[in-house]
Amino acid sequence: MRTDSFALRHIGPKAENLQEMLDTIGVESIEQLIYETIPDDIRLDQPLNLPKAMSENQYAEHIKKLSEKNRVFKTYIGLGYHQAILPAVIQRNILENPGWYTAYTPYQAEIAQGRLEALLNFQTMVSDLTGMEIANASLLDESTAAAEAMALLHAVRDRKQKKDDVNKFFVSQQTLPQTISLMETRANFLGIDMVVGDHEEFDFSEEYFGALVQYPGKFGQIFDYANFVENCKNANIKTAFAADILSLVKLQAPGELGVDVVVGTTQRFGIPLGYGGPHAAYFATKEEYKRNLPGRIIGLTKDLDGNNALRMALQTREQHIKRDKATSNICTAQVLLAVMAGMYAVYHGPKGLEYIANIVHASAVSLEDSLKELGFEQLNSAYFDTIHVKANASKLKAIAEKHEINFFYPDAESACISINETTTTDDLNAVIAVFAELSEKKHAEIEELSERTAIPKNLERKTEFLTHEVFNLYHSETELMRYIKKLERKDLSLNHSMISLGSCTMKLNAASEMLPLSNPQWGNMHPFAPVNQAEGYQTVLKELEHQLTEITGFSATSLQPNSGAQGEYAGLMVIRAYHEANGEGHRNVCLIPSSAHGTNPASAVMAGMKVVVTKASENGNIDVDDLREKAIKHKDNLAALMVTYPSTHGVFESAIREITNIIHENGGQVYMDGANMNAQVGLTNPGRIGADVCHLNLHKTFAIPHGGGGPGVGPICVAEQLKPFLPGNPVIKTGGEKAIGAISSAPWGSSLVCLISYGYIKMLGTGGLQQATEYAILNANYIKARLNDHYKTLYSGERGRAAHEMIIDCRPFKEQGIEVTDIAKRLIDYGFHSPTVSFPVAGTMMIEPTESESKPELDRFCDALISIRKEIDEVSVDDSNNVLKNAPHTIHMLTSDEWKLPYSREKAAYPLDHLHDNKFWPSVRRVDEAFGDRNLMCTCPPTEEYAEA
Repeated sequence: MRTDSFALRHIGPKAENLQEMLDTIGVESIEQLIYETIPDDIRLDQPLNLPKAMSENQYAEHIKKLSEKNRVFKTYIGLGYHQAILPAVIQRNILENPGWYTAYTPYQAEIAQGRLEALLNFQTMVSDLTGMEIANASLLDESTAAAEAMALLHAVRDRKQKKDDVNKFFVSQQTLPQTISLMETRANFLGIDMVVGDHEEFDFSEEYFGALVQYPGKFGQIFDYANFVENCKNANIKTAFAADILSLVKLQAPGELGVDVVVGTTQRFGIPLGYGGPHAAYFATKEEYKRNLPGRIIGLTKDLDGNNALRMALQTREQHIKRDKATSNICTAQVLLAVMAGMYAVYHGPKGLEYIANIVHASAVSLEDSLKELGFEQLNSAYFDTIHVKANASKLKAIAEKHEINFFYPDAESACISINETTTTDDLNAVIAVFAELSEKKHAEIEELSERTAIPKNLERKTEFLTHEVFNLYHSETELMRYIKKLERKDLSLNHSMISLGSCTMKLNAASEMLPLSNPQWGNMHPFAPVNQAEGYQTVLKELEHQLTEITGFSATSLQPNSGAQGEYAGLMVIRAYHEANGEGHRNVCLIPSSAHGTNPASAVMAGMKVVVTKASENGNIDVDDLREKAIKHKDNLAALMVTYPSTHGVFESAIREITNIIHENGGQVYMDGANMNAQVGLTNPGRIGADVCHLNLHKTFAIPHGGGGPGVGPICVAEQLKPFLPGNPVIKTGGEKAIGAISSAPWGSSLVCLISYGYIKMLGTGGLQQATEYAILNANYIKARLNDHYKTLYSGERGRAAHEMIIDCRPFKEQGIEVTDIAKRLIDYGFHSPTVSFPVAGTMMIEPTESESKPELDRFCDALISIRKEIDEVSVDDSNNVLKNAPHTIHMLTSDEWKLPYSREKAAYPLDHLHDNKFWPSVRRVDEAFGDRNLMCTCPPTEEYAEA
């Protein structure tokens, strides 16, 4: 065995297993299997043009050398990004712990209680600090959250406003520039007329339905918005605040003013800058808007025994389920980062946060005092952490950068300096020395921080926050370490067993890919630092763009989108810009197959398109005749087709090139959803099938971990004609010559986790990437063959093969009273996360094993499903007190004095022998979904609630 081959470590099946797997499938070789799976006319005739694979050790040396090319200056740029201190106990036990970063979105609540509790802590933290009634479990970034606030306030207009088509939304010019740019991108096709101006001169016209202000403003000024909010209320204008979360420790909570939505980022709660992300945004609002709240909400409910349990509440509200009726396409979050930010608040508690905020504020005040002594004027009359100093910007910049210090320069005559948690008195004195050199005056050094405040009395926070005991118990490292471990033990992640979720590609997130994320040379780079200071990042990002462009067969790539759904939106916006540039802006019809993921129609609507659904044939493929008929019918207005390939049904449709030709012949562009790219890499590609743009889920195919529901990255790759329209950024130039506006806050989106995909591609190389695809297809077809006598596979290719995933039909079991959900919950007793349930077909399971699962693990999974199939045969529709309906079984049930169930404890807990060696115990019984929605509680409940349980 080659110990220097990453592919051998990443790919699960071993050489000695291969022949048995092929025999089970009924083929002589992998080459024959691929031939029978992928249509000949779309196969690549050349290998990918990428460098040969690096070993893990070579890659570690390579990425370290690149990190040293990043010149990480002391940076005080601000603009929504501040260096923070990540407590080591959180870094080691969450960020670097596969028990946390390999978990999936907590749809299966019974095996996700730890993650759900951590997210409930996050929601409570946000609600407390903002003074709002309800918060979600995070969004992608602050700018996206602000755009979602605008969309929510548009959706909740009153009846008269909707009747009168009141569509103006005011945004203060004090708002962060990247937020304004992104909101303008979004407003274009939502029917919203966005107006940017001075909030102090706003006329409160009835033409407006909403307004957003920054708190504090982008240059640090704290404005008293009390009258502004009151005047908005009187004019029936709803208000949103974009608020710095650390400042809310010191400033009056927006909720006290009666605002409707508060958004922001939690990045400065211990999350690395990472050249722009990933960072968890927050979104808080009034409970009356809960049905319009984007993203996910964690709520309290009960399990079958009446004990408290957590779950994702209002799941039918998740936007992608609403399809083209959605007001947002967001179906993801930044869970791992939200967990970390919430734990930061747990670790420090209210007193610790007050200490940090006080030091930050006192440092800013002390710096102002010292600069005034040097003769510099400070422009902010009230501020928290940012001072705005009059100075010759070009001269100051030259001196500052010589001393390896970055400020923000809003114009030629001033600089903004944003103090952060890491700023020491030595750092302050270094800043003062720069200004002293500029003024050519001597300066006195700061020895003690000022006790003066720059926050007006009427704007000071007077209300308590983080009063729940969870924020007041775990302030020693020992206690927090144990609390994190307690939560981790309640969750089933990839470090326990295979997670076979179709469409979600839960593959290995290799330690060698993850380790660079802990390097401060990568973690401490500000996204708006001068590009010449980020040579290491620029090298990685440009090469990753090239790698993805080569893999997809396209001409260019943008890494900016922060999730798959955001990538969908970006791709469609690029198509719209292309049509407009050609004088065909009227093209607005988007054809979408009936089997498409719900974010597809939601994204199309957000991009201002009219959705026309095309039929599926009996074998689950796109009905080509129906598609042709609708393409011809709408040819004058056809903008795009959204297609997933291989299909959501797990099939390589042989008519795909005919389909893309039909769209092109009728004036449209083809958008390919890259969710199933794990079945294409090295064998075929979107360019080959005739697509024009695709998004890629780096958290699927390219090994970024799901992190319990985020981070995600969804870059878009485009053909030559779409290259000029790739998204830009208002602070750092990115994108094409005719760039659309910002899609996410940072120029290159979540740059830090792009290191993972860069490493994945580097260490697999051309041959390893193709082999990974082949083994993903092998593993799926092996499961299909093993289950063939027990479950019907709903769809297969023309030669009887599955792609990298397959759908098994569980609907016939209704005759015995068994639903697909019962099978999902019973799988927990066997130590497995359920496959994807009831998508894209109700009553089915979609299974995707990925290439990194070994044959023994595949066999354990198949044995579990075969055993469950036998259990189904033992029950009847009249017998609801059975092992499936009662699943999952907790250790409390199994160790109680009484056992009144009609089957043995052994059958309940250990249906297969290997479970005696490695048993996962769910911490709650099956949760009551309806109870949680009827009694919505989305913050940490009082301690007595737990006592009652």
